[in-house]
Amino acid sequence: MKKKQILVVFTGSMELGGIERSLIGLLGAIDYERYDVDLFLYGHHGPLFNLIDKRVNLLPEIKELAYLRGSFATKLKHGCFYSVYYRLIDQIVSHFKPIDNDETWAKVMRKCTPKNNKKYDLAIGFFRPFDYIAEKVDATVKVGWVHTDYSNSGKTSKAIQTDYKKVDKIAAVSDQCVSAFCKMYPEFQDRTFVIENIIPVEMIKQYANMFSVSEEMPEDGCVRILSMGRFCEAKNFDNVPDICRRIREYGLNVKWYLIGFGPDESLIKQKIDENGMQDHVIILGEKNNPYPYLNACDLYVQPSRYEGKCVSVIEAQILRKPIVITDYATSVSQLEDGIDGVIVPMNNQECAEGIIQLLNDRSKMALLSKNCGLKDYSNFAEIEKIYRIIEEK
Repeated sequence: MKKKQILVVFTGSMELGGIERSLIGLLGAIDYERYDVDLFLYGHHGPLFNLIDKRVNLLPEIKELAYLRGSFATKLKHGCFYSVYYRLIDQIVSHFKPIDNDETWAKVMRKCTPKNNKKYDLAIGFFRPFDYIAEKVDATVKVGWVHTDYSNSGKTSKAIQTDYKKVDKIAAVSDQCVSAFCKMYPEFQDRTFVIENIIPVEMIKQYANMFSVSEEMPEDGCVRILSMGRFCEAKNFDNVPDICRRIREYGLNVKWYLIGFGPDESLIKQKIDENGMQDHVIILGEKNNPYPYLNACDLYVQPSRYEGKCVSVIEAQILRKPIVITDYATSVSQLEDGIDGVIVPMNNQECAEGIIQLLNDRSKMALLSKNCGLKDYSNFAEIEKIYRIIEEK
């Protein structure tokens, strides 16, 4: 039987993000006896790059796209001159009107990327923008992903609407994501459906035991809290120092560790200084393998302002960690409150009180951990939805 052809496009590199880890899970779940998979990855670098399934056919990197989301200095260092040119124009134009970075990235893609002449049964745009699969790819079906709650993201509504018009179907990572997305864009209701993040459970468990983190996260009598993610507005890590200060003022001896990187790092450091938390909120930075750190923590906290469905929370559940998340709009799709995690208010004081209450209840902590061990978080069966899209055409 002739294999069906799938193209997956990711408009970034393999950094330490939830979307990238979800991509690894998706690629690892595909049945390669039935399907051939090409991956057009903008940047062939990042800490997760080597975790891409070896059965995937990785298409050649295009230099101008490889560091599209990088700083000016990074672009110049790697000779991405078209990208620099367009960004400089945007810097000037931004003084007169708002600029959408996605439009700039699309300009660079159009200038530097040849048409893909292969015929695909399915083309997946795993992250916006979708201009490449819309303009450069011939596919029977084109699917674009929704990874976040756009109603809270601050993204330009018209730009998002225009982008999703370019695909035939829209896959969102949770029921709540679908609901929020279709409330904003009711015209997409009939083509939007759920495909949950597929999580590589065995890989996570294997990588969690690869090395000790005792030097960076010592067992020194403190309760070790961990949060992971991009240092950006959505993750709300800038409020961690204030929340941590409130917990310590209550009398609990905690240290709060942050794994990640991003544009808000200087703001987080400023907040650490303002709250006097230099010894208690510790930025560990970007980690090629974050799982030993996750394995070592006593409590995982996701204090986000908004999420689609946070992969880090699922990974913490896989490693049977007690978990606290804030009540962002899609939080109820993330866990069962009181069963395999706890949902607390986003307000700093109430968030701190919720964490304090859980830390003071050792039996509740143990129950959350036990319940996490009873559930299957892989979502491996979600891959069948992708197969159905192909076979129905």
